[in-house]
Amino acid sequence: MATTSPQFGKNSRLYLLGAMLLLWCVAICGRLVYLQIFSYGKFVKQAGHQQQRAIPVAAKRGVIYDRAGHELAVSVLVDSAFAVPTEVKDLPTAISLITRITGDDYNVVLADCRAHKTFCWVARKASDETIERINSLKLQGIHFQKEPKRFYPARDLAAQVLGSVGMEDSGQSGIEHEFDDELRGRAGKMFISVDARKQWFADVETQPDPGDNLVLTIDKNIQYIAEKELEQAIHDTQAIAGTVIVENPHTGEILALANRPTFNPNARKQITPAALTNRAVSYVYEPGSTFKLVTISAALEEKVTNPNEVFDCQMGSIVYNGMRIRDSKPHGLLPVWGVLAESSDVGAIKIALRLGEDRFYKYIRAYGFGQQTGIELPGETRGLTKPVSRWSKVSIAAISMGQEIGISPIQLAGLISTFANDGVWMAPRILTGTLPPQSDPKTALQTIAFHPGASHRVISPYTAAEMRSMMQKVVLEGTGRKAILEGYTSAGKTGTAQKVDPETGAYSKTKYIGSFAGFAPVNNPQVVVAVILDSAVGLHQGGQVSAPVFNRITQQVLEYLHVPHDLPLSPKHQLLMAKLKDKDLDEGTPDHPGEPLETAEVNSDSSDGAKAPRVAPGPTPTTSADGAIVQAAMRESVAARADAESSGQAPAKAPASETSAPANLPATGTVVLDVEQGGIEVPSFVGKTVRGAVEAAQDAGLELDAVGSGLARQQTPAAGTHVAAGARVTVQFGR
Repeated sequence: MATTSPQFGKNSRLYLLGAMLLLWCVAICGRLVYLQIFSYGKFVKQAGHQQQRAIPVAAKRGVIYDRAGHELAVSVLVDSAFAVPTEVKDLPTAISLITRITGDDYNVVLADCRAHKTFCWVARKASDETIERINSLKLQGIHFQKEPKRFYPARDLAAQVLGSVGMEDSGQSGIEHEFDDELRGRAGKMFISVDARKQWFADVETQPDPGDNLVLTIDKNIQYIAEKELEQAIHDTQAIAGTVIVENPHTGEILALANRPTFNPNARKQITPAALTNRAVSYVYEPGSTFKLVTISAALEEKVTNPNEVFDCQMGSIVYNGMRIRDSKPHGLLPVWGVLAESSDVGAIKIALRLGEDRFYKYIRAYGFGQQTGIELPGETRGLTKPVSRWSKVSIAAISMGQEIGISPIQLAGLISTFANDGVWMAPRILTGTLPPQSDPKTALQTIAFHPGASHRVISPYTAAEMRSMMQKVVLEGTGRKAILEGYTSAGKTGTAQKVDPETGAYSKTKYIGSFAGFAPVNNPQVVVAVILDSAVGLHQGGQVSAPVFNRITQQVLEYLHVPHDLPLSPKHQLLMAKLKDKDLDEGTPDHPGEPLETAEVNSDSSDGAKAPRVAPGPTPTTSADGAIVQAAMRESVAARADAESSGQAPAKAPASETSAPANLPATGTVVLDVEQGGIEVPSFVGKTVRGAVEAAQDAGLELDAVGSGLARQQTPAAGTHVAAGARVTVQFGR
């Protein structure tokens, strides 16, 4: 029987032990290889997440300058407080103390600090007082870091133009948003690390690159003038909002763009979304009578009328396609320039009907309506226009006087600039150019050349000159007399439009948009100024509330720009303005198509004796070349009349030959006359359909009462009877 050698048993145990040690070593080495090679990246990332955090270092935003190099928006270094949560002994208590100072939400800040063990902000870009109070707490684990903060030296000046930035220095509105990429620059990166003893240290890996500087076309001083006068107008009229635009008509440069209500971009927490709205480019409103400039200039360019042609305004009332439209006061015979000066809706409608829908729409588009101007501001609207295919039966009448179309204030300024620029429409621009981050603005500004935007001709220079002359008469003799300047000629157009009541969907009887837009001097326009006031209380028409604002702004801007006077300074100017009565400035209100034909009022004067047609007073229209002489003469004449009235003396009566209607008629031109009393012969409606009878009545200037259906059987008054314009004819229809 074989026996096991003791030596063999001992060796086998050694072999077994060695094998186990070998396997253990292999396992250990394999694990080390797995951890060091295959899982290295994972654990490094996990360790970095626990011990280190990458913090972006904001770049210094570029400076925004006005056209003269004045700083409008800059970035300054301020302190921000942050916490290293692992260093804070009692994190909830520390956050509670800090948020009581900053006013931030305690739960939000605490949750952020618990989510990030190495770094969390507790007070971003705080005021010096706030930082000092936090520092006085002497809290362990609370540290401070310099950050750039946006600062606006002029506070709310040009607030909607400049816009504002968020906490992370991203543009939220205005130029800050539109050019955020250029202004923002490239952010750097800083790492916050915590070692095993919970001590933190920072390391900036990449330095931030500052953003480019911007130069605007805005003039800080003109902007101040515009905002000061707009603020005064809001106070005086109790309007809920307003806009002023000052533009160079020859280049499209925006010299000032003011809005109310406004905001202070330095007080970020107090800014409301509504205050950020730039009404100059985003607000859509019905322009009212200012749109008659489009109607009349298109008709002149198409040679379907001329400034001296006389239209019968039918004593301020017209019926078109079943809608009665009235002027604010009765007008008889008015030349085209008188239609514009007196803002006659009836006259504008007749001119538009002669022009026709297609040609009218062509000029609406050519003047830039229904499309963006391309100004370098966010949120620009196209306005509201409809192609001719979608016009209703009364659209041409409504649009001819600024109804049924929506425009923005910047589009209105572009329209006026076209007349001041000899018929060439210029795209408005608010950016002059950019400057490198380290450049000296005083020397670099001299190297920047402004490049005008797109432009195209809308009307001929001759038509533009005719429009300037007629717009001057709006100021001299029409609804814009409160826009008369001292030492300068001026021209423009008033507008008053009823707002739509959102609750009823109908036009409000108490809310109006009053506007005035014009330019000066007339012969060599230097500035265009547009003023729009929303919902003025009491006096609300453009000539009453907006024209005086135009007066004050334009007078100051021209003096500031050292524009030479083109009129002698008149000591009686103040007396002239004081004697001007607001009721004399009424224009076409309600400025929209009236009630339907079946509810229209009948003219009760049809039984009165014949009345002589009224002709617009005033001399034959002058060209822009002699406009300064006319304006000076008008001032002296009105002032003399005011002196006579104030002294109790009756003004001298003019000879009969000077006051008669024929003396006021132009020497040449066509007269379009609708005889008022006894001059319209009632046509025969017998045998016509309802539609045919309605069309025949409209052609004859009569109102039709249709009774029944089918073909006309009888009518009252009988055919051949002579009646007044607008008289009612009753027609019985039957099968």
